[in-house]
Amino acid sequence: MSGTEKSKAHAEQAKGKAKEAVGRAVGNERMTAEGQADQAKGNARHAKEDVKDAFRR
Repeated sequence: MSGTEKSKAHAEQAKGKAKEAVGRAVGNERMTAEGQADQAKGNARHAKEDVKDAFRR
């Protein structure tokens, strides 16, 4: 996995976790859902890079 894509995936996951936590703290369901969606995007990006790595070997 390239370093930049890996860092983007981790950043997106962290952003999602933070947004979800803030949403839960203030009782904002929309922000909580957006945080979960951001985490899912980060997980998908990470999985895509894992698949690309598997085919490179």
